[in-house]
Amino acid sequence: MNNIYYPFFILLLLASSCNAQNKDQENTNINEQVEPTEYNLDDYLKSSLYLENRVNKIFSQLNDTSIVAQLLMPAIGKYGQSKKTIDSCISSGIIGGLLMLNGTKETFTTWIKEFENINSSNGNLPFLYSADAEPSLVNRKIIGSQTVKKANQILSKKEVIETASIISNDLLSIGINYNFAPVVDFSKNKTVGYRGFGSKREHLIPWSIEFINETQNKNIIATAKHFPGHGLVSGDTHQSLQVIDGDLKELSTYPPLIKNGVLSVMVAHIAVKNNSKYDTKGFPATTSKIIVNDLLRDSLGFKGLIVTDAMNMGGVTQVKNSEIKSIEAGCDIILMPVNVFNAHKNILEKYKSDDLFRKSVNESAKRIIRMKICLGIISPK
Repeated sequence: MNNIYYPFFILLLLASSCNAQNKDQENTNINEQVEPTEYNLDDYLKSSLYLENRVNKIFSQLNDTSIVAQLLMPAIGKYGQSKKTIDSCISSGIIGGLLMLNGTKETFTTWIKEFENINSSNGNLPFLYSADAEPSLVNRKIIGSQTVKKANQILSKKEVIETASIISNDLLSIGINYNFAPVVDFSKNKTVGYRGFGSKREHLIPWSIEFINETQNKNIIATAKHFPGHGLVSGDTHQSLQVIDGDLKELSTYPPLIKNGVLSVMVAHIAVKNNSKYDTKGFPATTSKIIVNDLLRDSLGFKGLIVTDAMNMGGVTQVKNSEIKSIEAGCDIILMPVNVFNAHKNILEKYKSDDLFRKSVNESAKRIIRMKICLGIISPK
């Protein structure tokens, strides 16, 4: 070989070798992308074709009754439905979750085991089991739970983490996988103020984040509530519709929590007036597409589960077809409908006759199924 061409020949060989190595590496990466054998809550907000395919496969196996059922979460306990009613709901396959509302730790544990046996026998998907296990409420909502300080008595971030851990361990031992906590409202309102970390405004966001992180690290869904803010209204939504007059001053709390990865947000039965962008026209936020879809889902980019506050509260019971309006607004889970049988019937009828509504229900059902997979209660394969 002519010596003048020799260096170019060497460079050509090196380049070919590098290309071959790169292709080998690409093939290795492709081979390593195998379907996971399990998921966790950290996976919920991540993009995953495998997870999306699994959700679609589960969804495709459900009939219309079961799809609508995923969105309905009645309560059982002292202030909920009777066990007989819930047994009938499960046998009929019309609910997808349950709120354990005021009872004993022992009773709730027994019920959940029993309900899941019935679900398995009937071919229902496993349930999301929720509780209002806020530091300020948990010891009277779940009798026999470990004693913790009320939220406004907690003195440090360390205590926040310890409290969240204690509560979460109790919930796990019962079978509860969804906590409607923390309260992230400002502390002024007497109904919700003592229930969150807002007595010192500078603690509200960082302490709420610690509570959320510890809860979700324990494989329990955490919930920021009550969107778009309950702390600066004077009244009680349990009794009647309350109103935010003007700016949404508590809205700034939510972007950091969403960025941090909170998986659930509860929407309050609070109207907004004298606000050119977010006026709800006299209706509660739970039934307002402007608040739920346009603000929370689109503007703030929240991708987790959106749950209504209890639908038997005075702030929403005067709204006709409130469950349907909440779904149209963008809510995924309808909590404590006044009559769960009627709610399912009405939603199912509209689901079968209205393509746009059907699309909304399907999207919510898929978000719920995705969460159940990430909780580990539905098999990943």
